[in-house]
Formats: sequence, structure tokens, C-alpha cells
Amino acid sequence: MRPTDIETLIGVGRPAISSDGAFAVFATSRPDLAADRAVGQLWRVDVAAGSPRRLTRGVHDRSPRISPDDAVVAFLRGDAKGRAQVFVVGASGGEPVQVTDQPGGVSDLAFSPDGRRLAFSARVPEPGRYGTVEGRDAAAEPPRRITGIRWHANGLGYLDRPAQLFVVDVPDVDAEPFYEPAPALEERETRVVAHSATQLTHGDTSWSGVVWTRDGGELLSVPDVIESTRRDLRDRVVAIAVDGGAQREVLNRAANLSVSAVDVAPDGAVFLLANDVGDAGTDFVAPGVALFALDGDAPRALTDPETIDLGEVGSHLSFDGDDVLVQDRTRGRVRLVRVSRAGQVTEVLGGDLEVNGHAVAAGRVVASVASPESFGELVSVQGREMRALTAFGAAARERGVVVPVEREVIGRDGSPVHGWVAVPEGEGPFPVILQIHGGPYAAYGVHLFDETQVLVDAGYAVLYCNPRGSAGYGRAHGRSIRHRMGTLDFFDVMDFFDAVVAADPRLDGERAGVMGGSYGGYLTAWIIAHDHRFAGAVVERGFLDPASFPGSSDIGSFFGQEYVGTDPALVAAQSPMAMVDQVRTPTLVLHSELDFRCPLEQATRYYAALKRGGVDAEMLVFPGEDHELTRAGRPQHRVQRFDAVLEWWGRYLPVR
Repeated sequence: MRPTDIETLIGVGRPAISSDGAFAVFATSRPDLAADRAVGQLWRVDVAAGSPRRLTRGVHDRSPRISPDDAVVAFLRGDAKGRAQVFVVGASGGEPVQVTDQPGGVSDLAFSPDGRRLAFSARVPEPGRYGTVEGRDAAAEPPRRITGIRWHANGLGYLDRPAQLFVVDVPDVDAEPFYEPAPALEERETRVVAHSATQLTHGDTSWSGVVWTRDGGELLSVPDVIESTRRDLRDRVVAIAVDGGAQREVLNRAANLSVSAVDVAPDGAVFLLANDVGDAGTDFVAPGVALFALDGDAPRALTDPETIDLGEVGSHLSFDGDDVLVQDRTRGRVRLVRVSRAGQVTEVLGGDLEVNGHAVAAGRVVASVASPESFGELVSVQGREMRALTAFGAAARERGVVVPVEREVIGRDGSPVHGWVAVPEGEGPFPVILQIHGGPYAAYGVHLFDETQVLVDAGYAVLYCNPRGSAGYGRAHGRSIRHRMGTLDFFDVMDFFDAVVAADPRLDGERAGVMGGSYGGYLTAWIIAHDHRFAGAVVERGFLDPASFPGSSDIGSFFGQEYVGTDPALVAAQSPMAMVDQVRTPTLVLHSELDFRCPLEQATRYYAALKRGGVDAEMLVFPGEDHELTRAGRPQHRVQRFDAVLEWWGRYLPVR
């Protein structure tokens, strides 16, 4: 793949399926260089025939939901001002009808059990802010009074736009449309939506999730109250009456759970995706994500956090009779498993793939998956048979895809290290680049990865692994580097590099570079302070100074204490910034201007220290981008980043 081939990376979102399992609706998304944004539409596919067709023709339609009677599809689409709004369209197609006109945009939606109403969440800005007054510039807004320990979030900005819950009647998709009124002496109202939405929640609390109870009388949601003194990850689940907005607590903080998803089974049982947050209420490092059923008393664990990891980003629940389907990440894969209410776990869909979303009805399962040769496809599963319903990966394969080879080595202390190697065609020897993932509680997987493919196309062999601290290898593996970052993880990546290079004559270990983003940026900076073998390094969006992270990062109030502790000497012993004077490796520092996860000051201070120490260093800062640049940034910025990385490696690690 060349950098511009990111246009062929078509992702498939979480599907929706009709009640009889006959058809499914899903959204695609891909980077478009000409539009310089992500683009995509909704598709409908007959599950039996496997014949997908485009259902909508918007710029970036997404998040489809099918009404209980299978007649209408609700989804999110940007309005004339680019704000995500709810639209509905007939399940067979037609012109979509706008349902909402929210100034802060909509982020979630769900049909009521009878299909007559839609619930949604939308951010509600304070009057006078965020464009609520036409022509008023953000610089003219009044100051923000901050009293809590959190005030911003990566990809969002300030938190003074709480997400509130709403309900609205579903409009008739066959009704007469609205028209722009002609000029007249008296001002006439311009109609955009058929029904006004009713706001159910108010105040400073932000709400996550809109889930209808079985009888349609309440919504279940998770409130997020900004703490005044110390971070507390323990969540509550609250039921809000659809008529009147009365609230009652369904799950309280005594359960000691951080809740990532709530859903209701067909029989009305409430299920949670949640994890225990430990004695301090801030433990998120592999705490054992589990599935819980709420039966009126304390939540009841159905899965073992030592063996089942349900914490993959985007994990959700779907129901098949009394069983629940959910994603389980393991050794770089994400499989789909069935969990019974007795706690029995069986695999529904596995192999060399990553399940990103799923839906089930009438015994038919559909899932969106990624694989080594495709960024996204929709598949159907019946029994042990999996059948592809789409072929979106063909375009990427035509540009050239190298399938990485899986490797596992034994490290210096006897611990196994699992990873992959991707090598260009030919005999070599090829220069080698060691890639390191973010997190650290994340993992490299088996999906088609553009960052690896572009480097291989340029003539580099690429090694990458999941060292201790990564997800998908059990709870102990994930927790092993707490308060000792830069030790076991450092050993694992270096041992993997040494063992794989020694075993493959195509790999030239004397010509090598190292690169990584976020936690990968941390470990890259740590490596080049302790090992000087590499010809060059790329430190991207790095966690580089744990001492300054609290008070600057959106997760600084708890992330550091969980990983590096609070003792100043212990923090310094794990800090790349404290070791920067030992670096001699030429280093390219990449960062985004609006990165609130690992703030820009982490990069600028590290870069300044490199220059002060006489290191050959450059810094590239991307305007308008946040921590998700490489995954969801502007396509042109993503290509420019690739160009900069390839130019850097061409300078310090040229391909012969």
C-alpha cells in the first residue's frame, strides 16, 4: 500500500438486523482525499442472497437502527452545518426525513419497543457558546468557571456541553415534505422537522447511553458527574421515566463498577458490560472486564475476567433467546462468543479476524469483521458456517497487501512474547522497523493495518508484538507493568526484536529503527534512552512526562497514578523526560495540536530537551487534529504524516 491507498480502507460499522433475520443494514466509512474527510453511506443486504446495495447517498451516514416492525431505518447524518442529526428512511430506500435539529448534534439513538418514538442523546451548549448566537466568535464568549477536576476531553474539548436525553415521535416517511417559504412581508417559520423533541434530563450531568426498558416506560442511562476533589470511576445506572423525566437508581456506586454498556434482553432482563475498579475506585488497568446480569440485587458475574476479556473498544451486546452475544479479545483476535445466563461461554465466530459489531435475529447472526486482507466486511453466521456478504477488501488487495506472519518467542525471564513480522517480497536483507502500540492496555491485532503495509511497501520489514501490559492475554499480563513501566514491557519488545531478527536472514538487525504512538511513543522514547542501536526513532503523540500529565491530560487525574504511581521518585524512575539527556538517536517527534489525551506540551518539552542535548531532532505538529490522527484524522493529514515518516526513514534508514 502507498500512503494514498488509505482511500481503499473501507470500514464496516455495527450492523442492524430485521426481526425475521431476512435483511441487515450497515454503514461503511472510508477516508476520501478529495473531500478530505471520512465518507460513507448506509447499505442494505439480503442475508440469504448476500446482495448488498446502497440504501442512502449522504456524505457520512452512520449508526443505523431498524424499527421493531422492520419498516423504517433511523440513522445519523450531518445537517447543513455539519451537526449529526437523526434521520429516518424507509427500509427499502427513499428520501430520508430529518427528525432532529439539535444545536449540539446527536450522538446516540434507539427506537422505542412499539416503534413510535426515538430516544437520543445530544449535547446541550450553554446559551451564547458554540455558535448558539449567530456571528458570535468563540473568542468573545465569557470565561469558563471550572470547579471540578475534569474540564476537557480528547476529540470534544471543554465539558460544558453535557449530553442530555430526549425523546421524539417518529415522523411518517411518506408524509408531505417541508418547503422553504417564499419572501413575504411577515416573517414565516421555516420548518425542518415534523415534531419537537422532549428533553428528559437537565443540568450539568452528562448522560451516556439510551436504552429502552421492555415496557417502553423508561430509559436506562449512565450519568457522569464531574468530581470536585478526586477521580472516581464507579458508575451508576439510572432509569428515567419517558413521561415526566422522573429518575430512579437501578445500580449504585456500591457495586464498584465502571459501566461501558447497558442493554435490555427481550424478556426485560438488564445486562451490563462493566469492570470492577478496585479499592481506590480508579483501577482500569486490566481489572477484569466482565458481563453482568442485573436481577434486582447485586450484579452477578457471568464471565471470568482471567480468561474472558470483553473490553474491546466498541464492544456491545446482542441477544439470542436467553443468551447474549459479545466480543472477546484474545491474542490479537476479537472473537464473538455466546454467554448463557448460567455462565457458559461458547464461540460463535473466531479465527484470524476481529469482530467489530454484531446483530442477531431468528437464529441468524451478522457481524462486521476485519481480517489480515480486509479492513471491513459484513459476514453471516449460521451454525459453524461463516459466509461473506460483502467484498470491500478487494480494492486494498489490488493495491498490494502483505499478510504478516505470526511469531512467539520466549523472553529473557521465560515469559512468552507474541507478535508478528511483515516482510517485503524478495530475499533481503531488509532494514527493520520495530513498531509499538498504544495503550498500554491495548493490543496489535490481525486486521489490515495501513501503518505496517505502507512501511512494507517502502521496503522495510516490520516487527510488532504485544508486550506485557497489553490486552487479550489475561488479567495478570495486563496488570504486570503497573508501577514498573519501562521494565517488563521494555524487555519484551527488545527480546522479540532480537529473537525474530536472529531467526530470519531476510532481516538486517544492523539497520533498524523504532517507532510508536501514545504509550508506544512512551516506550519508544524509553528505548532510545537505554539502547542506542537504532538508526532513528519516531515518537508520536507520546506519554512522555508523567509528572506533568495530571492537570494537562483529560485522563491525567487517574491514569498516571494507576501506571506510574504517585511517589515522585517512582514517577521519575519511569519517566522518559527524566531520561532524555541519555538519548543520542535521531528522533522525529509527531504530535497533534488538539491532542488532549497526551497534550502537545508533552511533545514540545521533550523536543526542546532533545535539541538542548544536541540530538538530531525534528518536530511535526498537525493543526486541528487530536489523539486520533492516524485513525480518524483528515485524510490529507494522514497522507502527509506518512510522507513525513517515510522521508525520515529514507534519511536515517535508507532502503538499499
